[in-house]
Amino acid sequence: MPRFYLFLFLLLFAGAAHGGVVRGRVADAAGAGLAFANVAVRTTTTSTATNEQGSYQLRLPAGQYELVFQYVGYKPRIESVRVAGGDTALTLNVTLEPESYKLREVVVRASDRDPAYAIIQQAQQWRRYHRREVAAFKARAYIKALARFVEVPGKILGLVKIGPDIKPGIFYLSESVSELSFRQPNVVQERMISSRVSGDAKGISFNRAGRGAGLNFYDNVLKSGFSERGFVSPVADGAMLFYKYELEGSSQQGGVLVHKIRVTPRRRTDPVFSSGHIYIVDGTWRIHSVSLDLDKNAQLDYVDNFHIEQLFAPAPGPSDVWVIQSQKITVGFTALGFKGNGYLTAVLSNYRVQPTYPNRPVATALPATPEPADAPVTRETAADIRRQKPQLSGLSRQVRRQAKLAERDTTNLSIGKLKRGEVMLVEKDANERDSSYWDSIRPIPLTEEEQKDYTVKDSTEVVRNSRPYQDSLDRVRNEFSPGNLLTGYFHNNSFRKTSWSVPPAYNLVLYNTVEGTVLNPQVTFRQRTDDRRFHSITPALRYGFSSKLLSPSVSAVWQLHPVRVSQLSGQVGRTIENFDPNSQLTPLINSIYTLLNNRNYAKLYRRDGARLSYQTEVLNGLTLEGTLSYYERRELENTTIDLWRDRPGVAFTPNDPVAEELPGGTSFGRNQALRFVMAATFQPGQRYITRPNGKVNLSSKAPTFTGIWRQGIGGVLGSDVRYTLLEAGIRQTIGLGLLGTSNYRVAAGGFVGQPQLSFMDYRHFSGNRTALAADFSQFQLLDYYRFSTRKSFLEAHFNHHFNGFFLNKIPLLRQLKWQEVVSLNYLTTAQVGHYVELGVGLEHVFKVVRVDFYTGLQSSQRVGTGLRVGVGF
Repeated sequence: MPRFYLFLFLLLFAGAAHGGVVRGRVADAAGAGLAFANVAVRTTTTSTATNEQGSYQLRLPAGQYELVFQYVGYKPRIESVRVAGGDTALTLNVTLEPESYKLREVVVRASDRDPAYAIIQQAQQWRRYHRREVAAFKARAYIKALARFVEVPGKILGLVKIGPDIKPGIFYLSESVSELSFRQPNVVQERMISSRVSGDAKGISFNRAGRGAGLNFYDNVLKSGFSERGFVSPVADGAMLFYKYELEGSSQQGGVLVHKIRVTPRRRTDPVFSSGHIYIVDGTWRIHSVSLDLDKNAQLDYVDNFHIEQLFAPAPGPSDVWVIQSQKITVGFTALGFKGNGYLTAVLSNYRVQPTYPNRPVATALPATPEPADAPVTRETAADIRRQKPQLSGLSRQVRRQAKLAERDTTNLSIGKLKRGEVMLVEKDANERDSSYWDSIRPIPLTEEEQKDYTVKDSTEVVRNSRPYQDSLDRVRNEFSPGNLLTGYFHNNSFRKTSWSVPPAYNLVLYNTVEGTVLNPQVTFRQRTDDRRFHSITPALRYGFSSKLLSPSVSAVWQLHPVRVSQLSGQVGRTIENFDPNSQLTPLINSIYTLLNNRNYAKLYRRDGARLSYQTEVLNGLTLEGTLSYYERRELENTTIDLWRDRPGVAFTPNDPVAEELPGGTSFGRNQALRFVMAATFQPGQRYITRPNGKVNLSSKAPTFTGIWRQGIGGVLGSDVRYTLLEAGIRQTIGLGLLGTSNYRVAAGGFVGQPQLSFMDYRHFSGNRTALAADFSQFQLLDYYRFSTRKSFLEAHFNHHFNGFFLNKIPLLRQLKWQEVVSLNYLTTAQVGHYVELGVGLEHVFKVVRVDFYTGLQSSQRVGTGLRVGVGF
């Protein structure tokens, strides 16, 4: 008998442990499924969402529960359910009714605004508190992402052929489950514990819950990720300058009064959401939910529309703080002939929260005025509301204190020790979960389309990865077309993970006055591995028909480590080099100006020898690169004056650069040079993601520092150079909200002592004498070699991109989506004095073109002007 009771106890315990599943469908009154509606267990942090067809599922331990069904704009509905044990399933279909938002009777005066403005003003006054009311939290995040093509072109821009494996339908479907932690002011870390990518058993999802932190409506400006512009939040401090508000009604939901407010832009040209609603809780003035849209007026890049929904709910525990419960983003896109749509939905649950304040701050109360109980409501004035500002003194100090306490709490708020700067860690076995695991943990059921995509792609993965299948696709992909003359030709063997490629025709056939017509055939062979390592080799056989000079060379690159940057590269042979190795005068631009404009701007010399480089990331954010080279260098002369178009009065110049520091000329004859270069790059606070197949570095708000030591070693192997160049630099990109983005780069340095060197060893400053700009972050009017120096120097470059701040306000121009840019370039050396370039321009012209006008000043005297055209996204 005792054994029987023990057996019965174990049986009941097992049934309770397994729990059961509640599933069903959430629909509107017409029976249409409500996509991405929220389903939560009342008084807990357990929740899920419906799929695109309105179906949901929720796995719960055995017991009695109250489920809350919510959808933005609909009345919440609470249903009691009893979940049995033993992996049972309970079906519960729910119909939600549109919320009836009622307007209370108010006294209306001629000067009154819509009541929505008073509510928004209250929300603005509490914005800073709500943004920081949670000092830290830990949560479970489930994310599902889907993207599908509706239309697929035959070729991109009529040049690049589309592969046979790209067709209408789902092209990306993934799910992920992560542990997410947040700590003020903006420390977000994530550990992905499971990942699934349709049709790729070894794939790792690109989902990242921490990326959603950039869509916080308590921030003044939000970034959509599909535009360089920021968009003003409807509760931003100055939002009333950008939006009009209309109170559509109020409704009791879950014991609180929720106001539904329609949001519309005052001007379509402003960086604002084009339409939608924001729901504000009365009394606490926090965001209950949002449903907002961006359309083509938002200047989105390659995206036609963008819709976001967020739903908030009270956090577990006695504190009066709310946390985001779910977020849904849907987009429709048109780009390069492709049309499609997609969505990303995230459900956060299992919250553990560290509030900033144990109790909500007190707002200043207005003096009470006795009124009859049946008197209509009198609208508060803006001045009345300002007098009700919350007392937030000491908020920043309290945030810091609670954030430090949360950092020490390794039991409740930690997701495991991540390294400094590591914002996301993907577990090594994250993609090894089977379908039964996903069936048990997935909070949002799959749609029929998604089920079919998983079934078809997973079942055919072995076939698709087989050699016959890969070879059949490669045969189609590798077919040559006339467009390859402009794009280059790429031949791939997917099964063997090998490829070889040939550059575009304009890099294979060149022209200059030193070599004449240049035939420069080269091919790059590349071998990849499963763990992101690779090696490549590029033989080149350059020949100048006028100089009758053959220049063979071979270069190679080896990626040595599967995770961090660790590359070995080298080159051996003969090459024809520009005296300025970083010149933006590309061979193509020089060929055009030589043949059509009688301008042989490029000055070239011959180099025979070898180079060996090693680059590695020794610490997060710190990269070192060392290069050792030995070359014999020879002077070259012009061998031809042939051209296509002869400009009267313009003649070719000798192949000797003209430099003010060498008035006697730059001729050097022939010499040998042994050189060592050490370069260091450091970005403090660099954030990164660790994946099983590699490390992904992300941007940082901190500047990037660089240091270069270039040493010419004399007396070894006959080397004729002896010098030391030391250089330090800094660069940074700074976001200025609605005003756009600034980036700057500064470098300073000089040669030590009395250097012995030739002109190619000087410190050069990349200039431009043509109307074509290859790099807008360099000088645009400066001569290529005139101010090169062997002394000290300081150069600085600044660009500010307004991202359409001004032009979007002009009705006709805003349709073109052009964006304004201003620039400043500065140089000082002992010879040049002070040289400045000022530029104004437009970018995104025809989406990819940038046009700038520059004025150059030297010692306060204007030295030239010019128009520059180049690529500017």
